[in-house]
Amino acid sequence: MTMADDAPPSETPIQKALRLKKAAIAAKPKPPRGGKFQREQAAAAQSSAKSKPWMSR
Repeated sequence: MTMADDAPPSETPIQKALRLKKAAIAAKPKPPRGGKFQREQAAAAQSSAKSKPWMSR
């Protein structure tokens, strides 16, 4: 990784680990946003909530 070379000299090992962790998370592929996929996810959440009355307000 080239990001490890961009570290400021005063960076602690914990700060470096956090920066590298955030970079790894940002590099992961994201799930699709909007459209049919999001509607399906919302419908699945709605249908499962019906069997859990304590989840509603």
